[in-house]
Amino acid sequence: MLEKLSEALKKTTDKIANALFLDKNLVDTLVKDLQRALLEADVNVKVVLEITKKIKQTALDERIAGIEKKEHLIKLLHDELRALLGEKRTLALQEKNVWIVLGLYGQGKTTTLGKLASYYGKRGKKVCTLSLDVHRPAAALQLKQLSDKLKIPCFILPEEKNPSKIYKHFQEQLKAFDLVLIDTAGRDALSEELITELKTVVKLTKPTETFLVMAADVGQTAKKQAQAFKETAQITGVIITKMDSTAKAGGALTACAEVKAPILFIGTGEKPADLETFDPDTFLSRLLGMGDLASLMEKIHSVIDKDTIEAQQKRLQEGKFTLRDLQTQLESMESMGSMDKIMSMIPGLGKAKIPQEALDAQQAKVKRWKHAINSMTPKEIENPECIETEAGRIGRIAKGSGTTNAEIKALLKQYNMLKDMLKSQSSLEGKPLDQKTMMKFAKKFGKKMKL
Repeated sequence: MLEKLSEALKKTTDKIANALFLDKNLVDTLVKDLQRALLEADVNVKVVLEITKKIKQTALDERIAGIEKKEHLIKLLHDELRALLGEKRTLALQEKNVWIVLGLYGQGKTTTLGKLASYYGKRGKKVCTLSLDVHRPAAALQLKQLSDKLKIPCFILPEEKNPSKIYKHFQEQLKAFDLVLIDTAGRDALSEELITELKTVVKLTKPTETFLVMAADVGQTAKKQAQAFKETAQITGVIITKMDSTAKAGGALTACAEVKAPILFIGTGEKPADLETFDPDTFLSRLLGMGDLASLMEKIHSVIDKDTIEAQQKRLQEGKFTLRDLQTQLESMESMGSMDKIMSMIPGLGKAKIPQEALDAQQAKVKRWKHAINSMTPKEIENPECIETEAGRIGRIAKGSGTTNAEIKALLKQYNMLKDMLKSQSSLEGKPLDQKTMMKFAKKFGKKMKL
């Protein structure tokens, strides 16, 4: 997600922080690097020039001296980038909610609707989907397939070509849900025909929220698109998709801020869990390599439903931790996405130079551990101690799962370490976590935890 821009911003802030003197040559280099990175990310040329002009003026201002100038410059860079991302808007659900998604062809409306259904379904809301896209032949069936996978009710009439008739047909049934998510038709461009249809649908359904879905790679046309939909359908927010597959998302992100259309969600992959609420502050924090724990916790809640989390916490409080619990954790990690995506959200690891091969190896190891657990008997899963005490079990599990004896032993070692950690953690509950206690805890487990 904007990897080149992120790297350039980290290098710029590091160069400023580590510089002994901010002379003209260094400032010119910093400004050129920053301009190149922002332009490659598709940020508007005029906006880029305005930002870098302010930074250059501040850097060469003789009235600000020494360390104070470096701090002032980093803060100015942060504030200017933050202003580019617009104001934060937090969604507040009402007792009954009807949300409509709008957008042109190929922007990811239907997939995004599925992600929204998963997001709120995992959080205990009674959600359903409804297709009013009567132009793209496979749209209704695609939404039905997505919803079925997520076990979300979906209402479609594939043969009906009048969106008003479809809505009225299901109107009474929709009243039983907390959140109704409605898919609408798109076009190659915002034509008069589409505008008329959207206005009719909006008037009929009376949505509590109207979202524009826009792909991150639309570039400089993002501003025109956001402005046109805002005037046509009074959109209340924007969802940016395909954030994982483009380095040019800067155009879409900054365009929404310019037309005062707040970004509410960003799509970061193909999986149902790859949807994040957009917070400009934490997004910038991640770009600068400082992590984003809020989004990490949100992602965890997107792959594990509320009841499962509560059940796991109860088992851990009771001191119960088996290989089945470890398997659930491994599956959750896999659903959250790639290791580098997860690590970018952890403060301190965003700037860590961990080789991609090491991350890929860890991801492969997690998959093999899952296969190993699936090859175990119920007794072995619930009482892993028997695997180590009874000869032959390790070899049988390795053979049945296509792994090695060494990998099974590593899995058991990781399991025992986690179990020990959880016991130690529970013994600390209710006690003050002073520096001495934390140092002792870190010393005990720090060397054992490896990628």
